[in-house]
Amino acid sequence: MENVTYNSFMLQLEGIDFTKEVVYIAFFLFLAFYIFTMTLNLGFLILVIIEKSLHQPMYILFCSLTVSDIIAVTEVFPRLLVDILRPPSERLISYYECVVQAFLNQWVSSTSHTLLMIMAFDRYVAICNPLRYAAIMTSRMLVKLTVTAWGVPFLFVSVLIGLSVRLNRCRTFVSSPLCDNASLFKLSCESVEINNIYGLFYTVLLLVASVGSIVLTYGKIAVICLTSKNKSMKKKALKTCSTHLVVYLVLSFSGFSVIALHRFPQYSHYRKILTILFFIIPGSLNTIVYGVQSKEIRNFLSEKIKRKTILMTNAKTFGVWWLSWRFIVLGH
Repeated sequence: MENVTYNSFMLQLEGIDFTKEVVYIAFFLFLAFYIFTMTLNLGFLILVIIEKSLHQPMYILFCSLTVSDIIAVTEVFPRLLVDILRPPSERLISYYECVVQAFLNQWVSSTSHTLLMIMAFDRYVAICNPLRYAAIMTSRMLVKLTVTAWGVPFLFVSVLIGLSVRLNRCRTFVSSPLCDNASLFKLSCESVEINNIYGLFYTVLLLVASVGSIVLTYGKIAVICLTSKNKSMKKKALKTCSTHLVVYLVLSFSGFSVIALHRFPQYSHYRKILTILFFIIPGSLNTIVYGVQSKEIRNFLSEKIKRKTILMTNAKTFGVWWLSWRFIVLGH
């Protein structure tokens, strides 16, 4: 499967092999997941843009997370859907396209962690310092936090991918349904010790920073909730924090499981499945979880449904009145 061709600019993806009996079922299942995820995320994004009551730091930060989910599924699923219907020998991808895909995969997954860290800080300020929340979470602060959440991972991932691009390649087979950093440096026959050291350093740094910020902020929130006699505040804090923790745990488990399984080639099949689930589950679950727990979004949707119901009722009433008038006045 591996061609000894140095620095070839055409690579072959391993993809996910399905039997002829289930290949079309898998195709339409993945297509449904893609459409569902895109509809949810785009719908939430449009909702926050058009509804002024949702122009709050929490929802604006979540919009950034939604954008990262949209980028992730868009650069993965169209290619995956096409490759499912192709025979293995035709699952080809150019080296430059593979590098771009690997960079985007690493960047948006890292950005998701930094955004969740900033969202944890936002909840900490809102719950522990509610009187100073408006003074701290200003528009200027929000811009700084958002730029940091996207910019810092961009710099680290640029170095990460750059270390893999510098290597000479002696293989053309990518043992994954999509390109990531590990797949890139596995194409080389040179020493990848520097890649492993930097990759481990970056993974540990991201893990320690994200876990540390989550534990610190929610630890302080827990202390406030335990010492406060305000039951409504306790309920609101528990609801908000539990939602955030569910999203964080799902994202962390999916991402770090894929990284860990790269070290065990014998479990490559499980790694491929987890790689796809990493884009499906967080991408759709984030919007569902935050949308369900958000009182503002529930009220907005409830109001829209009521208005639509009233309009439909009025339309039916008008229709009955019109038909009665025609029958009485016109005689037909």
